[in-house]
Amino acid sequence: MKEETEKIEEYDFLIIGGGVTGLAAAMYGARLGLRTICFGASHGSEIPLGGVITTTNIVENYPGFIRLSGPELADKLKEHASSYDLVTLKEEKVENIERKEEGFLVETDSGKYNTKTILFATGTKWKKLDVPGAKEFENKGVAFCALCDAALYKNKIVGLVGGSDSAAKDALVLTEHAKYVYIIYRRDKIRPEPINMKRIEEKIKQKKLEIINNTNVVEIKGDKSVKSVILDKKYKENNELVLDGLFIAIGHIPLSDLAKNIGVKVNEKNEIILDHRTSETNIPGIYAAGDVTDKPFKQAITGVAEGCTAAYSAFEHVTKSSL
Repeated sequence: MKEETEKIEEYDFLIIGGGVTGLAAAMYGARLGLRTICFGASHGSEIPLGGVITTTNIVENYPGFIRLSGPELADKLKEHASSYDLVTLKEEKVENIERKEEGFLVETDSGKYNTKTILFATGTKWKKLDVPGAKEFENKGVAFCALCDAALYKNKIVGLVGGSDSAAKDALVLTEHAKYVYIIYRRDKIRPEPINMKRIEEKIKQKKLEIINNTNVVEIKGDKSVKSVILDKKYKENNELVLDGLFIAIGHIPLSDLAKNIGVKVNEKNEIILDHRTSETNIPGIYAAGDVTDKPFKQAITGVAEGCTAAYSAFEHVTKSSL
């Protein structure tokens, strides 16, 4: 008796990454008539469909919505993409990609898929602090997502390492729960958007927040959980700062390894290099969009635009290939 042949699903457009970029690309691909599949929790990321925007408390810079939460925006994009019969959304991890004579074979932890085109919308993962205690106390007081974990620090004292706009927004979320928040930053001033800087200044006036500039955390101490951090210079005559928790907001690492494995070119930061007119990489039929790319200005709206551009480029590629 012959063994049953393994079923391999066929798609025109396969998206690795289910954040706002991937979901927008899926919607646009379907509108162009492409049979589309989009994988969340894809490769190197533990964040499911909806992506990293779901860890953002408030979004105020996405056109059409004056103010809404990150999860609300993700749900709207997911609902829009799911409204098309040509779109399949799955929570599967992509483990391997093979180039074929016509298209690509993609293997996940649950199945195999043939596709004519691929979009990498894999985004980034949080950069971790490389100091003694950081790994030991991860999820025991060391955290990365303020929206996810701020409520655990009700009326407690917490620190946040970082000085970007996203770090400032995380600190503002923390002030809604914690008794007091320290921003610890290695440079002379934090650099949020002006509106968020005003909010930070207001929290300082309310004695809810303080900024410790030109300072680094060099060690995290505790027993069952974080109890304090050691600073590389004295703060109020002491190098040790007592804390109940420490949030890390020092940037992100592009999740580009899967793309690199099949020959996609990246820059020195491991960001995928692409033609910004078409969102195409150096390999025909493979595209990239969003935070994983070499575009310097990274926002939800710019990722969505790149994803839609990639969908149109994929449509042109599939159309030409079928002639």
